[in-house]
Amino acid sequence: MVEHKIYNMVMVHNEDQVLLLDRQHDDFSGFIPPGGKVEFPESLTASAIREVKEETGLDVWNLEYKGVQHYVNEEQNVRYLIFYYVTDSFTGTLLTDSREGNPSWFQKSQAMELPMQDVVRTVFPLFFQEGTFELYLHAEVEASDYTEEILHT
Repeated sequence: MVEHKIYNMVMVHNEDQVLLLDRQHDDFSGFIPPGGKVEFPESLTASAIREVKEETGLDVWNLEYKGVQHYVNEEQNVRYLIFYYVTDSFTGTLLTDSREGNPSWFQKSQAMELPMQDVVRTVFPLFFQEGTFELYLHAEVEASDYTEEILHT
């Protein structure tokens, strides 16, 4: 039986700045937008709002759906679905100590120079393009050896 895991990621931006977490734990280290696991039975959007609050201290609204990523690993018989959102509507004060990584504002033009996972680097510009996207990653054996396809919808 195939296992499905559902996550979200939210790009919070303020004019020419983006909010990223300096995540330095587990297998997914580097700078990353806030996000996390969708808990049962919450909705996709509610989970995205919750994750931003937990990881950054900010309340967000007016989330715009930007796309979805599927990562299929045949060897592990698992499919990860990550739903991507973008917003510039927020209020609150940034946390100074977050278990997921400290949140900070960065110039959008300089963010791609930060250390980040390849998949985050691939998705980053897609947050700011017109329309929506689907990113499909497929690994037959090794988790780190995958094919990638980006579809613009």
